Amino acid sequence: MARIADVRVYALKLPHDEAYLGRLDDGSDLTEERGYVVREPWRSLYSARFETLLVRVVADDGAEGWGEALAPVGPEVPGQAVATLLRPALLGAPAGAVRPAWHRLRDLMRERGHLTGHQADALAAVDVALWDLAGRRAGLPVAELLGGAFRTVQPAYVSGLPRDTDAERAKLAAEWAGRGAYRIKLHLGRGVEADLATVDAVLAADERLRVAVDAHWAYGPAEAARLGRELQRRHRVLFLEAPLAPEDVEGHRDLQRRLDLPVAVGEALRNRYEFAHWLGRRALALAQPDAGRTGLTEAMAIAELAAAHHVPVAPHHSTGLGLATAAGLHFAAAVAAMPYFEYQPTTWQVASRILRTPLAGGPDTGIPLPAGPGLGVEVDAEFVVRHAQEITG
Repeated sequence: MARIADVRVYALKLPHDEAYLGRLDDGSDLTEERGYVVREPWRSLYSARFETLLVRVVADDGAEGWGEALAPVGPEVPGQAVATLLRPALLGAPAGAVRPAWHRLRDLMRERGHLTGHQADALAAVDVALWDLAGRRAGLPVAELLGGAFRTVQPAYVSGLPRDTDAERAKLAAEWAGRGAYRIKLHLGRGVEADLATVDAVLAADERLRVAVDAHWAYGPAEAARLGRELQRRHRVLFLEAPLAPEDVEGHRDLQRRLDLPVAVGEALRNRYEFAHWLGRRALALAQPDAGRTGLTEAMAIAELAAAHHVPVAPHHSTGLGLATAAGLHFAAAVAAMPYFEYQPTTWQVASRILRTPLAGGPDTGIPLPAGPGLGVEVDAEFVVRHAQEITG
């Protein structure tokens, strides 16, 4: 039986000519020199670079698997958790025993309150790498190991129109519609009236367009309710994502009870226990786990919980590169009720820089499941080693 012989950890920060989600709202560029910056009116830190955590797991028979965590800011932090806490527990473990490894690694810091946050991100990267390794050794795609693909091409929506004005956003939306991509998510949360004006401008660009709204956790209950009521009157709105503070389960439950429009939540959640609470309270109608933050083992558990509550799963994806994207696609394929996958155009341009063969597809034609064993993508290890900081513990 092959066993884990080595675990390598890389923090990667790739420059690009356009930052994720474009320029800041004040019209200035997000540059490397400014460091991490809060994108007002949102609360979170953002980087001008595409930052990520990569993990390489090597078996003693020479086979290897790669994983990635969604770590867009400070990937060194979860990277240190992998190198210091998870790597020693993995060495010598059976190469194909992914779920036993997940349970063992999850429990290392569980009683100390570290089921979420950076520890969960670290575990996600390792879990994805272990599934990739298992698939490569078995000669099977990860989706098949997860139980089989319900579809080999994933429907997708465009996430973000990185332009400065509503007129420019509407023009870009019309261009997407001209290419056959009719679903677009708007990154808003700039005030109810401003958000509605953007929605109206984009919907007017092409009668075939349908939009979703990501409010970036910006609103209080009254504003979110007003926004939700107005959005559902427009009839071509898919869902309202992250309207309230990310910890406010009861607020989201109240809001969902008042709306026919689905409330979407999931990117801030890391495990089945968190999702069980939200699902049990009926606080969301569209679940958005991110395999780069949950890992594939936990993502599948979350999907089954969502199915038991009649809630479809639309995986979150933002700045994760080629491995996180591939993992998300295998997860999406293995979920029965999966209406669409998140396609972020700027990220897509960068994502394949770590791969030997670019990712295929898009929101117009759908995104095909990467072919081949494991995640179905080949990492350019020389590129990663050359551009990344290796974390050794």
